[in-house]
Amino acid sequence: MRRYVQPPSLIPDNDLARLRTLYQYQILNTTAEKIFDDYVALAAQLFNLPISLISLVDAEQVVFRGNVGLPGLETVPRGDSLCSAAVLEDMTIAFPNLSQERCNLVNPAVAESAGLRCYAGAPLRMADGMNIGTMCVIGREPREFTDSEKELLLRLARLVGLTIELRARLQDQPEQWEQAQRELQGYLHESSTLARYLVARTQGAAFFTEDVQQTVSRRLNTIEKALQRLLAA
Repeated sequence: MRRYVQPPSLIPDNDLARLRTLYQYQILNTTAEKIFDDYVALAAQLFNLPISLISLVDAEQVVFRGNVGLPGLETVPRGDSLCSAAVLEDMTIAFPNLSQERCNLVNPAVAESAGLRCYAGAPLRMADGMNIGTMCVIGREPREFTDSEKELLLRLARLVGLTIELRARLQDQPEQWEQAQRELQGYLHESSTLARYLVARTQGAAFFTEDVQQTVSRRLNTIEKALQRLLAA
């Protein structure tokens, strides 16, 4: 995975087009949906970290649609969130130790005051190629992120993006959306059970062995195939 180089500005040249894509999904300022909390719960378990968020980066603020580990956090100013930097990339960005390496694009005081020490975020890339938000994992202690873990987070972000696509597709069919959520939640709960077992077995180093990576990859493949099937229906 290529090395991350911080861009010169937090606002990309294509921000208006990116925001149009975000708004067309009509997911801002809507009632919380448990499916997104299930995704972040799985991510937190897989990475053995206390915090995971699904963010949507609006013009002036970042809105959180999935949240584990920071209860009550719904929005932050765009200039205060590392997710605003992660949405600029087509790969996972990681800050293993925020006390030593800061993101120059955002206000560091917010992360410092919350006791956040490490961050990794992957973009939610939609069908038109625009990034509308991120999926991230956060810790309160410094932590390195391997290339395999960065790829894993990118795959999880892809699943979230497909779920948002499906939500929009079924917006006028609430019963079908509820049924789809139940199916996906079943897969996610099974994956969370597997994640807890793997983290316990490896004492938190869940992605140090190839067989563990393959096991997780197969599980994510199952979820992605289900999403593709539901989208094609």
